[in-house]
Amino acid sequence: MTLTKFGNTLRKLIIFALIADLMFVSKIFMEFLPNFHLLATLITVITIVYRWQALIPIYMFVFLMGLYYGFALWWVPYLYIWTILWVIVMLLPKKMPRKIAIPVYISVTVLHGLLYGVLYAPFQAWAFHLDFNAAIAWIVAGLPWDLMHGVGNAVVGLLIWPLADTLKKLESRFVVSQRHRV
Repeated sequence: MTLTKFGNTLRKLIIFALIADLMFVSKIFMEFLPNFHLLATLITVITIVYRWQALIPIYMFVFLMGLYYGFALWWVPYLYIWTILWVIVMLLPKKMPRKIAIPVYISVTVLHGLLYGVLYAPFQAWAFHLDFNAAIAWIVAGLPWDLMHGVGNAVVGLLIWPLADTLKKLESRFVVSQRHRV
């Protein structure tokens, strides 16, 4: 590995660690507001910008949550819930017109928030031996929280494009500055 490649890899790892830390700190900082946080927005932004590599800060964040709160049963769905959002964003066309992309990405984060309990339910049913009716009751009991989650994601989702644009500009400036060095 050349020194330039090593430097680029190290730079990306540092950026990903900072993004994971931002996700973690924002989650803790906003805990006083139930199900209102920046996670869906940040995951959408980093997926738009970094595509496949976005999984690195996502799983750094998941690991930080486990370290901080303990790797208990509640943590296990974090291994797949945030990845589902990443997959949906990855499946969207990369070159959507901005007028379409903004409401689409916000809608995806809202939908993820609204379906959070449904996404969590398979693990809950397995871990606690819930039958189908009990799993449905668990989902229904969580609907008010999922509704708040969706509304919160809608509000914070308004930051997706400004953050994505900023991150893209920073990345493009770094690439341009690297070309001038050579």
